[in-house]
Amino acid sequence: MAKRVAIVGAGVSGLASIKSCLEEGLEPTCFERSDDLGGLWRFTEHVEEGRASLYKSVVSNSCKEMSCYSDFPFPEDYPNYVPNSQFLEYLKMYANRFNLLKCIQFKTKVCSVTKRPDFTVTGQWEVVTLHEGKQESAIFDAVMVCTGFLTNPYLPLDSFPGINTFKGQYFHSRQYKHPDIFKDKRVLVIGLGNSGTDIAVEASHVAKKVSLSTTGGAWVISRVYDSGFPWDMVFMTRFQNMFINSLPTPIVTWWMTRKMNRWFNHANYGLVPEDRTQLKEPVLNDELPGRIITGKVLIKPSIKEVKENAVIFNNTPKEEPIDIIVFATGYTFAFPFLDETLVKVEDGQASLYKYIFPAHLQKPTLAVIGLIKPLGSMIPTGEMQARWAVRVLKGVNKLPPASVMIKEVNARKENRPSGFGLCYCKALQTDYIPYIDELLTYINAKPNLFSMLLTDPRLALTIFFGPYTPYQFRLTGPGKWEGARNAILTQWDRTFKATKTRIVQESPSPFASLLKLFSFLALLGAIFLIFL
Repeated sequence: MAKRVAIVGAGVSGLASIKSCLEEGLEPTCFERSDDLGGLWRFTEHVEEGRASLYKSVVSNSCKEMSCYSDFPFPEDYPNYVPNSQFLEYLKMYANRFNLLKCIQFKTKVCSVTKRPDFTVTGQWEVVTLHEGKQESAIFDAVMVCTGFLTNPYLPLDSFPGINTFKGQYFHSRQYKHPDIFKDKRVLVIGLGNSGTDIAVEASHVAKKVSLSTTGGAWVISRVYDSGFPWDMVFMTRFQNMFINSLPTPIVTWWMTRKMNRWFNHANYGLVPEDRTQLKEPVLNDELPGRIITGKVLIKPSIKEVKENAVIFNNTPKEEPIDIIVFATGYTFAFPFLDETLVKVEDGQASLYKYIFPAHLQKPTLAVIGLIKPLGSMIPTGEMQARWAVRVLKGVNKLPPASVMIKEVNARKENRPSGFGLCYCKALQTDYIPYIDELLTYINAKPNLFSMLLTDPRLALTIFFGPYTPYQFRLTGPGKWEGARNAILTQWDRTFKATKTRIVQESPSPFASLLKLFSFLALLGAIFLIFL
């Protein structure tokens, strides 16, 4: 009899978990509290309890080639950075293509997940759900939690003296939907993250005045990167990752500073991060520098005090009149349906081996998918987590002893920098490419570039020097996809298809041909140094 697996949430990670279970012959049942799939990517005019919320204008920060499921590319006519409505269409196409809807129970809230009395022997769980006022209980052999970490807004009002006296309007960015509410208002956005920056830029088109307050600053980059390519297709490559991780952190920090300042000098715009050794996720926004240079957005320091109709910023004694305050201060996460002893959450992270498995359970039958903040896209990250987790739940792959897992979890919590490469010291952060490669190794699906260089050199070079696209995860091993090679070799065609809507005739240049020859020779030299 196939093992029964309960999956909580039908967002991007939940869909990947359903498909992974079906691929391995398991019997998944997914419980989704709302009336549709999509999780974060399903826009609604009103905030729904227990579900991530987005604003109308949200566009993906990772391009379509880097953020698709590994065996299901986005349609080639989709833009490189996908608006939320089209992203939701893609998720529905994925669910239909792999017949996932049959496994989802909509409008069903998971009330509790508890161990069975015989858990130490069977590893089974009792899952209590609520559907249209009726409570039901069922037994499952394993549970996969796919609820994400963007549902519980973090609103630190105690850190803003005088906020209770403020007579204007204030709310968390989770409540924001449209910029109309800012028309002719003096707006303050607190928090220089992706949401805070988006909201400030949108508000600046209709508001009387917009201030964006930041404590530590941040690097701001555009989706349009070197030569107009998508930023992550240029930045996220195996070659560049290996090169960065081989250099001492101070050199990498210096290099990163120069690279980030190529678009504009962050110090001149009041944005430069105070701590440049610890990698903070860069802010993706194509408009912010333009709004700052035209005076539409003012970058401000942290807030000292809130008055009835104004605020006082640190290092500036003058009161600034404000009508609306938006707290883009991030999120906390919790698992209200789980006992605290199962997944302990403290200091913004959970005690999970490889960000997936509770290290102390007698039976590895509980997995948390998507509770991680890689620099890469969440879709392929959650999918890879699900593929490995399902094989562990099935019993094909084994976890190390609890003592080994606990030791690794504690070492990660200590956040000791290695001294090389980028410093991923924030909670839930990890180096995307090595992490995914590690999961691929566990399921024997990591491509062997050395042997591939002999049998298929074109593919090997594309994989090593080109973008780290998810199709690489399906070249070999369980779940191998026959279309993976072609998807990799045509990834740039789909990228340009979305932008080259007017065909331009380019005249051949002798200099360009010579440059290609020198580039080819340099490439051969690099291959010799790396592989030999």
